[in-house]
Amino acid sequence: MSLLKALALPLAVLLAARPAVSQTTAQLAEQVRAAETAFAASMANRDFTAFASYVAEESIFFGRAGPIRGKAAVLGDWKPFFEGPTAPFSWKPEVVEVLASGSLAHSSGPVWDAEEKRVGTFNSIWRREPDGRWLVVFDRGCGACECAPGS
Repeated sequence: MSLLKALALPLAVLLAARPAVSQTTAQLAEQVRAAETAFAASMANRDFTAFASYVAEESIFFGRAGPIRGKAAVLGDWKPFFEGPTAPFSWKPEVVEVLASGSLAHSSGPVWDAEEKRVGTFNSIWRREPDGRWLVVFDRGCGACECAPGS
């Protein structure tokens, strides 16, 4: 009987951890869109703690001087953007795609300066964590392009 009890707990944990209902890629894309929108709102709201909550520990953000590796380094690089009462830029997801596995997603969209002039395009790769949260693992911006949304 003790072997049965020993096996019951790990089995219960595994069953509790799996999703009750699988989600479609469209549903997952909406989760990523919501996460990206909240990530952008953290900048507008000047909430560095909220911003940090979306950055994965092993993230890589591409800055002007090259790749910035790891959450601590990314947060150190981005902290100056949160100084002052006004956000220096903003962004919004236009395109979100999720792998069929539901493990990774790509979001992309325009970046505007403080005067609301489009100055770039962002591209972020999000990873779905075991607890269902989406975190940014890669982020790279580029200059504004004339690409049509979805191209």
